[in-house]
Amino acid sequence: MDFKMIACGFSLLLLFLHGAYGDLSYSFPEEMKRGSVIGNMAKDLGLQTSTLSNRRARIDIDETDKRYCDINLNNGELIVADRIDREGLCGEKASCILKHELVLENPLELHRISLHIQDINDNSPQFKEELINIEIQESAVRGARFVVEEAHDADVGHNSIQQYSLKKNDNFILAADGNTIELVLDKELDREKQKELNLLLTALDGGSPHRSGTVVIHVTVLDANDNAPVFSQAVYKASLPENSPVGTIVVTVSATDADEGVNGDVTYEFGHVTEDVKKIFSIDRKMGDIRVIGSVDYEATTSFEIRIKAKDGLGLSSYAKVIISITDVNDNAPVVNLKSLTNPIPEDTPPGTEVGIINVQDRDSENNRQVRCSIQQNAPFKLVPSIKNYYSLVTTGQLDREVVSDYNITITATDEGSPPLSSFKTVELSVADINDNPPVFEEQSYSAYTFLYAHCVV
Repeated sequence: MDFKMIACGFSLLLLFLHGAYGDLSYSFPEEMKRGSVIGNMAKDLGLQTSTLSNRRARIDIDETDKRYCDINLNNGELIVADRIDREGLCGEKASCILKHELVLENPLELHRISLHIQDINDNSPQFKEELINIEIQESAVRGARFVVEEAHDADVGHNSIQQYSLKKNDNFILAADGNTIELVLDKELDREKQKELNLLLTALDGGSPHRSGTVVIHVTVLDANDNAPVFSQAVYKASLPENSPVGTIVVTVSATDADEGVNGDVTYEFGHVTEDVKKIFSIDRKMGDIRVIGSVDYEATTSFEIRIKAKDGLGLSSYAKVIISITDVNDNAPVVNLKSLTNPIPEDTPPGTEVGIINVQDRDSENNRQVRCSIQQNAPFKLVPSIKNYYSLVTTGQLDREVVSDYNITITATDEGSPPLSSFKTVELSVADINDNPPVFEEQSYSAYTFLYAHCVV
């Protein structure tokens, strides 16, 4: 069977049939209550509110996304439909933008909606541990510096960590430069006078009101260990295909320590990482191998940035960064969605009439998400590319219920991955009868004979 292939990206040539209008952009804070008003789309687009209902206005999203806003058809207001947590949606990204679409029908009209989610100060700084243990030689000279792992704040911008402070003590002052936090020895240690001391470190964000987090640094004074581990690289980069099997070694980090014995025995561990990272990757404490232990999905996360800590046998440590880029494989078939359908169709419907709207989605990226759509040729219908990934199902010939009363139309969507993946959608259409046929006699003429009987009386 021959198929007529129609490229999905051909919509720009058909803008004379349907219109894509300017973007709508709204900026508002996260965690607004459900039902809160974001803006009035009818007013912003210059539409009458009655138009929204008449043209079946709706907020549309990709199949894999969640709907966070909706439209009130009575007044045109864009309202919050579900909890919007900026940290959960965008993590540490400075900009957090959700993409929705306003769809109007008859004729089809699409408006892109950009929702700029503003951060609020709803997270406090947190250190990885409640207690940090550091071992320092009593021979350490004044000015010696000791790295302390920084705190983490899920908020961004001014609401993130702005400063650190160290509670006043006899021996240490604090030096903080960006993400590097160091204890600076201001007065030499004397193990014979004090074997241990506790320092209180506070991280403070810039929100209003301020939020803070604290950690106790427990310092043990030792006799000798004057070299911290040194990584072979400050930054390790690796590329990992999604769906890599469990046990795959992503990258191996390596650090050396100039000391001997236990002072030069280096072990590795993750620094401050999310729970999601811990579910996907592990690190060998002795070898430094970072392995896959969970599911790697490009559609969920495209990259990971992991902080690695190398520690020697007596507590001196250093840090390196590992950046893992996830590469896409063609593991998602296109999905064909029927968005609107006129059914049944009157048999006197003229050719060129739009009877349905089809939407095609593919979760993969680049060529893996480029989709071609086709429809079988033995039916008086065709697919016309419209806006973005929308198609119109249009009649191509005169319908006749007395000849064909029902159609089963199969739509095929195939991506351009290697190997390509396909999916199918069957649309059932019925043809409605109109009074277009007069009564017809079975014969053009009919003959009949009549016999008469006479009875005479004499």
